[in-house]
Amino acid sequence: MQHEPSDLTSSTHPYDTLTPDVILDALEEAGFEVSGRLFALNSYENRVYQVGLEGASPIIAKFYRPGRWPEASIREEHEFSLELQQADIPVIAPMVMPSGDSLGQHKDFLFAVFPQRGGQAPDTSVTDTLYRLGQWLGQIHNLGAIRLFQHRPGFDLIDGLERHNELLISGDWIPSDLRPAWDSLIPDLITGCQQRMADAGEINTLRIHGDCHAGNILCRDESMLFVDLDDCRTGPAVQDMWLLLNGETIEKGDQLGELLEGYEMFRDFNRRERHLIEPLRCYRQVAHCAWLARRWEDPAFPRFFPWFAQPRYWSDQILALREQLGALQEPAIRLPGQF
Repeated sequence: MQHEPSDLTSSTHPYDTLTPDVILDALEEAGFEVSGRLFALNSYENRVYQVGLEGASPIIAKFYRPGRWPEASIREEHEFSLELQQADIPVIAPMVMPSGDSLGQHKDFLFAVFPQRGGQAPDTSVTDTLYRLGQWLGQIHNLGAIRLFQHRPGFDLIDGLERHNELLISGDWIPSDLRPAWDSLIPDLITGCQQRMADAGEINTLRIHGDCHAGNILCRDESMLFVDLDDCRTGPAVQDMWLLLNGETIEKGDQLGELLEGYEMFRDFNRRERHLIEPLRCYRQVAHCAWLARRWEDPAFPRFFPWFAQPRYWSDQILALREQLGALQEPAIRLPGQF
């Protein structure tokens, strides 16, 4: 079954009602004196805008996707961000609005407001940058380990893989001529992930950023800022590290070693978590496919990801997952000096 892009003229997606007037009205009700200037920023999961204020710097307003997170989950995200900020850890936390709350509601939308900050993604090929990132991650995880989330997702890699695969299969997203290859590959990937997780042994989990890639870190001059804790969750420490690693296996080992040199100034790291890196990478690949399928009725997704409904996309995914199976069967990343 081939899925066609949604008919944008007949869409009834909840975000269709998030008009400029609704956005400005929400912020005025929250106590902001808006100027009427509004600029949409790149965001797919939520809707994010730069909003001009009278006599003040612009703010960033994030309107959460209706139905994605319960209010209690969003409040835990805010509480964690504000805890980090109060501990002088460089994160962009939601502002407490003039209404007295960090979370607002207008009609069907929950929203938050953030200060506008500039910067660029860190160059993780620079060892000093990785060292400094490791220092901050160690401090984030020290605070994250104080208690666990009660309302946000946990670490369920195998169950998650199975759920994402079921969504893709039941929705007929994979072209029929590619189904045999997909169906034979997924069980092998799950087995490979299970074996690597067994090699990791018992893993401690804690509150983590959850999506700590270079695009969610802003660097300006000598400062760093961690942004977008929308995917924060309870998980292993290495989840906040592996997305910062690039290049060949030896290069990744050197980069992880540099991260850990900074990290372990503040917090011990269980080196057996290295075995989780390839299972986490595998999970992210399958989860991304499922995310696109789950969001396809949002008109923004067919517009910005038109290739998702094409057979070429799925043949490329099968090839990438076969390569990932090979990575799962190789030894874990070695740290410098480790044999």
